[in-house]
Amino acid sequence: MAVKIKLQRLGKIRAPYYRIIVADARTRRDGKAIETIGKYHPKEDPSFIEVDSERAQYWLGVGAQPTEPVQRILEVTGDWQKHKGLPGAEGTMKTKPAAPTKEELFNKALAEAGEEPSTEATTPKKKQPKKSTKAEKADESGADDKAEAKPEEAESAEDKA
Repeated sequence: MAVKIKLQRLGKIRAPYYRIIVADARTRRDGKAIETIGKYHPKEDPSFIEVDSERAQYWLGVGAQPTEPVQRILEVTGDWQKHKGLPGAEGTMKTKPAAPTKEELFNKALAEAGEEPSTEATTPKKKQPKKSTKAEKADESGADDKAEAKPEEAESAEDKA
């Protein structure tokens, strides 16, 4: 039985990702697999490649033939060079840099701010304008009328005297 190591396509339209599988050479692309030995996500930057090196070496050792795309992936991971006994078995795979943790970001911000955490708010709270009710407006207008009436009364009282 001829065995191939090939890619099984998964995912949506224009968002493919693949499983690296071992299958009979006569099965269709997305057909039944003997074993899944890895994953490949080409749309990520850099491309995500995960291969179970031990299982890949086993299947290459028993005569499984990789398809051209799978052979390129195995060259990137270094499994193909290891199988053939070529130099450069470490591969040329690029990995994403590790994202800084929240604690590291916090400590960095502390160092920039002056080494001490402040418990104060960074921005002062906005003062909300007082909402005046109709009753308060009526009281204010009534008070204005009384204030205006008192000087008039005082003037008229002086005139009488």
